[in-house]
Amino acid sequence: MSDSDTPLRPPLVLLADDQEWSSRSLESILGPNGYAVLHAYTGRQAMELARSAQPDLLILDAKLPDLSGIEVCRLIRADPRFDATTPIVITSSAPSERAQRIDAYEAGAWEYFGQPIDGEVLLYKLNTYMRSKRETDHVRNESLLDQSTGLYTIRGLARRAHEIGALAQRRHEALACLAFAPDVDELFASQPEQTERAAVWAGHIGEVARRTGRTSDVVGRLGPMEFGIIAPETEAAGALCLIERLRQAIEALPLALEGRQQPMSIRAGYCAVTDAAASPVDAVEMLLRATATLRELRTSPDGNRIRACSTPPLSSASQ
Repeated sequence: MSDSDTPLRPPLVLLADDQEWSSRSLESILGPNGYAVLHAYTGRQAMELARSAQPDLLILDAKLPDLSGIEVCRLIRADPRFDATTPIVITSSAPSERAQRIDAYEAGAWEYFGQPIDGEVLLYKLNTYMRSKRETDHVRNESLLDQSTGLYTIRGLARRAHEIGALAQRRHEALACLAFAPDVDELFASQPEQTERAAVWAGHIGEVARRTGRTSDVVGRLGPMEFGIIAPETEAAGALCLIERLRQAIEALPLALEGRQQPMSIRAGYCAVTDAAASPVDAVEMLLRATATLRELRTSPDGNRIRACSTPPLSSASQ
């Protein structure tokens, strides 16, 4: 890779191949040209490492001991936790055949290389893939923030939940996801012209949430006046304490509408686990369930203002 093409960190390649000689041969091409290489030797190991390491590129041998490289590719493309812009290359120790190439492309591979592999051609293609991915990631990253408030968008929160959740799983740490809303949504709902005003207040409430939480907490906007917080190393008791601090801070800042002070309180739903690695659901689903619990509270006649989400069943997101 040229200097102009070199990102701040080397692209991480997950190389899945159970044949030591071919694995080392590919690494001898990739390493000196600016790529960091992570090794897997089975299809299932490749899936686990792909989930935890989030590589920039995958190179999968077609004949892994358990799952074929094409099957691993198909599973990754079907899993919403993996970025669709991540290039996947299938390699084979045998000469390339048309039927195998078609199967690979149908599974979502970007390229199929049979033996002998031309190292120079491989590098040119990978460098092109990486430039395209970096540009796409840059555009996507810009869309992760709500321009009117500076808070994370729903998509941004989901991405941060995935990142923080993966770290909490590796470290067996506690994790909490909160969703809260001040009781002012209805004041804006019947006034379409107040959209900009709502955005100003949303930014203000989001700033209160940032000041109330810790620097490690992530705050985002789930809706016009709905907010989410991802709180690492936080169990249920800590989540309740955070909600109480939020309530006190927001109630101390009444909303000024039509020349009068509009008192505010909040409703909140939360989902918390003591060990993210043992949780039946991942952090993204925890955030979704906290949001669903909040919306149930806002229409519930029982008067409750804070509720934990019910223990969710084992879902496909955690399998």
